[in-house]
Amino acid sequence: MLEVQFSKYTVNGVMSENLLKLEPSEKLSYAVEEMLKNDIPEVLVIRTLKEGEQLLGILTYTDVSALMQQGVSFDKPLSSVALKNVVTGTEEMLLTDARQTIIDQNIGCLPILNGSRITGIIRIANLRDSYYRFLEIVNKQYMAVIHQMHEAVTVTDRDGNVLLWNKNAERIYNMKASEILYKKLEDFFPNALSLSVMKTGIPIENVYHSPKPNYYVIISALPIIVDGEYLGVVATERDVTEYNQLTNELVNANVEIDLLKKEVEKMTKGSFSFGGILGNNAVVQDRIELAKHVAATDTNVMLTGESGTGKEVFARAIHEGSRRPGLFVPVNCSAIPSALFESEFFGYVGGAFTGALRTGKIGFFELANEGTLFLDEIGDLPLEHQAKLLRVLQDGMISKVGAERRTPVDVRVICATNRNLAEMVKAGNFREDLFYRLNVVEIHLPPLRERREDLVLLFNRFLEEGCKKNHRKMPHVDNSVFNALLNYNWPGNIRELRNVVEYMLVVGRSNQLTSESLPSILTQAGMISPCEDRAGEVLTASETLSEVESKVRQKEIEMISKALEAHNGNKKKAAEALNIPRSTLYYKISQYGI
Repeated sequence: MLEVQFSKYTVNGVMSENLLKLEPSEKLSYAVEEMLKNDIPEVLVIRTLKEGEQLLGILTYTDVSALMQQGVSFDKPLSSVALKNVVTGTEEMLLTDARQTIIDQNIGCLPILNGSRITGIIRIANLRDSYYRFLEIVNKQYMAVIHQMHEAVTVTDRDGNVLLWNKNAERIYNMKASEILYKKLEDFFPNALSLSVMKTGIPIENVYHSPKPNYYVIISALPIIVDGEYLGVVATERDVTEYNQLTNELVNANVEIDLLKKEVEKMTKGSFSFGGILGNNAVVQDRIELAKHVAATDTNVMLTGESGTGKEVFARAIHEGSRRPGLFVPVNCSAIPSALFESEFFGYVGGAFTGALRTGKIGFFELANEGTLFLDEIGDLPLEHQAKLLRVLQDGMISKVGAERRTPVDVRVICATNRNLAEMVKAGNFREDLFYRLNVVEIHLPPLRERREDLVLLFNRFLEEGCKKNHRKMPHVDNSVFNALLNYNWPGNIRELRNVVEYMLVVGRSNQLTSESLPSILTQAGMISPCEDRAGEVLTASETLSEVESKVRQKEIEMISKALEAHNGNKKKAAEALNIPRSTLYYKISQYGI
């Protein structure tokens, strides 16, 4: 590179015009006297012609010294002692060519001709001075380029001394070049990759590294070898912090998109607005009204009840009713491994621990920022993690694993459990302070066996959804099916009912669902011992069936008739008023002969 740049210069800009020209008849003594007086290291022996000058020879200080040692008389003319057959160059000659000629001919200077006139001379000193001057200019240019590079650049010699430390290296490591130049790199960075390359000679390329918190670089360290000789190591570090942050944002955005997609899929299967929660049962209606009232606040809510009673449905409805702009993030506390609690709930920065993603990970709390975090099975959370959860609820701040600073979050927490947390507090298995922090408003959801009047309503909703999912037409449901449903005790509650409906649609082979389509556990329900109703009376299975079925039938007929009458027989508007699909309304009208 230097040679290419240097070759742009010709001898015309570098040659010396301070010349000593003498005729061949002049004595050697006079020539030496003139050389000393004018401080010129050579004499050009010329003959002046009409058309120019003829160069006959040259005499240098070195030549004079040799003549003195030989005892040659200084009275001799220059024609007899001057070196003949002088090598010359022209003003258009490149400096590189002049330099090579001097080296090849083993001479100390090169007279320069312009036509037939001697206009200057190139001496070794001229070449040296111009060459070093040019090197200085090029060095400044190269250093300016190196300091403007986006990468941090470090160069060490074979002994590990720092020879170059550019501006970006200063910025990344907050260390001025004056502090580290010509000192051992190992004294400042004992784990530097350059040291490894220095020992092994093996290049290291594109290694991801975080030299300081929240800062990320891609490092390459290569040995410097010139003409087979090892001279040192050059290391470059490309700042990828911004890319890393953008990647984190993209990953987090993808997480949110995936969550939103799941939420949309769930929303398409059934509305989670309060109007979409089905139930004519008075207790359920009371719980819906309480949930509506609580939704407008930021109060933490505790949903209790047996497994499968619809606690997550209520939680989603509360979130939808709250109008909080963030996401609804459901978390099953019993499914989070203890070792991953902090990284899952609070997230971590890239490279926080072995095996961590380079991009870091967003936690549940940050994902639910300005939204709702639904903690299902909160009673299964170990005591050691309860304290960490309480700290976040108190401070509104999370500490990501590996981060230096805490992150503020605005999260509404809704919890759910099928366990008796008050008893767990007494037994020392649940923190009392966390219990009161979470249990500001408790909403208890009754089991399905205590709201049998909603069985048919829920069954028809799940049947409608199942037909859409499995691309089936709405089948006719035999009364024997409803008899079995009403006679069953439903230990799995609403979740079990949904599964039963899906089972019937899968195994049913006709457009009619009969008791033969039911799971065997329901067909055996008539042989189960009598069950106890909400008032505490012990009724036989047949008595429970007849009373509840009659009540459900009469209630549905009454509601459908009033809706049709209120909307002048318009079935579409009546179905909307009843909050049921139009196909379900048609089925009911046909079933009850309305």
